[in-house]
This record gives sequence, structure tokens and C-alpha cells, in this order.
Amino acid sequence: MNNATLANAELERQARRRASAKLGWIIHALVFVAVNIMMAILSSMSDRNWAIFPFFGWGIGLAIHGFVVFAITGGGGLHERLLRHERQQLQRDPW
Repeated sequence: MNNATLANAELERQARRRASAKLGWIIHALVFVAVNIMMAILSSMSDRNWAIFPFFGWGIGLAIHGFVVFAITGGGGLHERLLRHERQQLQRDPW
């Protein structure tokens, strides 16, 4: 393999890793919303506001996850769009 092939393989690997990390955060956010809606309904049925505590705790974790994925690492379906975007970004500036 020549250097250009190795460089393209490395770009592809990094693009896939970054796109997967972003998709992982999106899935995390969707689960967060669904579970917290269910907990809010249960909390309102019990006439107490206990659901606010897991909401804020998990929300902090989700925010940290999002910061690491989007701020530190650099967005057919969603995964393919993210992958294409990461490839283009890495071709312009790999680091």
C-alpha cells in the first residue's frame, strides 16, 4: 500500500469513529427524552415531583457526553450523512 492509500484508510477510520460517536449521543438523547417523559407521568400520578432529580442528574451526564462528542472531537440515513461530513472534514484538515 502506498502512503495515499494509508492516509485514506486512516481518514475513513476516523470518520467512522466520529460519526458513530455522534450517532451514539443522538440515541442517548432520545432515550433520555423518552424515559424522562415516562418518569414525569409517573411522578405526576403520585402527586410528588420526584422525577426532577433523575432528570437533572441524567441531564448533566447527557450534557457532558454531548460536550465530549461535539466540542472535543470536532454531525443513506443519519449515520451516512455524519460519516460523509466527517470524511470531508478530515480531508480538509485531518487533525
